[in-house]
Amino acid sequence: MTTATYTVKGMTCGHCVSSVKEEVGEVAGVTGVEVDLTSGLLTVSSEAPIDAAAITKAVEEAGYEVAGQS
Repeated sequence: MTTATYTVKGMTCGHCVSSVKEEVGEVAGVTGVEVDLTSGLLTVSSEAPIDAAAITKAVEEAGYEVAGQS
């Protein structure tokens, strides 16, 4: 099990969180997605490491921006 954390900019409400969760959840290999609106943290769980570019693309498709990965 692998976990990666990203900081997402631009989310302001619960709908924003839902949009990010839905898009990131559709990335191949993702097994879990948690989004914290207050901190902007996106935590992605997977069985194997997921390419950060795929996660960034999914966040952008939801209409937001990845500000960094930790």
